[in-house]
Amino acid sequence: MLSEFQQFAESTAREAGQLTLEYFQTDKAAPEFKGDDTPVTIADRNAEKLIRERIEASYPDHQIVGEEFGESEGSSGSTHRWIIDPIDGTKSFVHGVPLYAVLLALEIDGKVEVGCAYFPALDEMISAATGLGAKWNGEPCSVSDESNLDRAVCAHIDTAYFAANGKGEPWERLQKAVYYNAGWCDAYGYLLVATGRAEIMLDPVMAIWDCGPFPPILREAGGYFGDWAGNEGRIDGGEALATNRHLREDVVAILK
Repeated sequence: MLSEFQQFAESTAREAGQLTLEYFQTDKAAPEFKGDDTPVTIADRNAEKLIRERIEASYPDHQIVGEEFGESEGSSGSTHRWIIDPIDGTKSFVHGVPLYAVLLALEIDGKVEVGCAYFPALDEMISAATGLGAKWNGEPCSVSDESNLDRAVCAHIDTAYFAANGKGEPWERLQKAVYYNAGWCDAYGYLLVATGRAEIMLDPVMAIWDCGPFPPILREAGGYFGDWAGNEGRIDGGEALATNRHLREDVVAILK
């Protein structure tokens, strides 16, 4: 059954991604700004509507939670919940940068078992389901084997977010400990870790829809995804960290 859910997530994310490309790098993608000063566009809203319609048609008893339209209850007692971010990296999207993603995940009994991230402007997809491995553009993928922190690549988002959210000191320690710091990442940074092209990705602030797919993706790729304290699989901790297995303990120790 997980294989079926994974295929559904892939096809739905791809369809929603194609919708976003109708707006990408056009004047139709002008943003509005929410109360927290984050942007939202008509592409975000229409992509989430499409995903919700596909879920409701195929799995009407499942619960849904999405960034733009909140929670929808499924049938009474349902333990399946889809988690949607129609455009992760809206700031990239509105600036014409192709690193944004459509994120879709399925949580069963409180654990994310299926995850998919599709990057429409790059036509890259990574997905995973528990026990079925991680796939990057249809081929198996894995994290890197790098075991030396001073040779590691660390991906990240806006550096100002760390200090603004009370995490400036651990961020300073980590960026000095690694070989190279690569910015402008959002979800793409987690793809980089899962495919062995970076060793670390972290966010000081994270909502569940921003990271829903990544626990199974990193787990099945042989890596770690969780909070900064080393709690694996956590998507509700308000922060996020991905690493390969060799560096997990070192990175967690620095962040503590």
